[in-house]
Amino acid sequence: MENKDIILGSAYLAPVSYFAALYSCSKAYIERYDHYMKQTYRNRCVIASADRPLALTIPVEKLSEGKCAMKDIRVSEHGNWRHVHRNAFVAAYKQSPFFDYYADEFNAFFDRKYVFLYDFNMELTHWMCRQIDIQPELVPTTEYMDAKEGILDLREAIHPKKNVEDSLSFFHPVPYYQVFDSRHGFQPDLSIADLLFNMGPESLLVLRDAVSF
Repeated sequence: MENKDIILGSAYLAPVSYFAALYSCSKAYIERYDHYMKQTYRNRCVIASADRPLALTIPVEKLSEGKCAMKDIRVSEHGNWRHVHRNAFVAAYKQSPFFDYYADEFNAFFDRKYVFLYDFNMELTHWMCRQIDIQPELVPTTEYMDAKEGILDLREAIHPKKNVEDSLSFFHPVPYYQVFDSRHGFQPDLSIADLLFNMGPESLLVLRDAVSF
């Protein structure tokens, strides 16, 4: 799928497989008009904590009856979540090789109050791409994008409840150093933050090796 255009859903610090897709494409359409659904990567990322994989969820404003487009989902201030998430990242990655290098810029995302979840996700995705040194063209959709020939639709393929190796034929997780791997073994396809904080500039090599054509 190298240099193929793709469609992806919006995701909060998406898993490694999502960024492997970005590594491999030239243009990625990031869907704004799909119906928001709970228990997806739209507002959830999974990191490696000392005890187990930990899901961090961004609360959103209560939805009115009926379906709501992703572009209209507003971030809630419920539960002091920014403080909770930032502390979770520190606890999980303060001993990782590269956390201190990225921490100031990364933490700044949790100091600013974003109105819309899509905007928060997109800015984090852009930032992660810059740190890893991949340059896909990220294009917000202007209407719901129907699947088209020549464009790989991955909107439903990358999902917390799916086995990524079954749903993505091109992606095969490559083990890399993780802080707690001596305790739990390698945990595949965690948030891209896990890869960046543990591997730094070598994240690019991990993505390269995880993709097969």
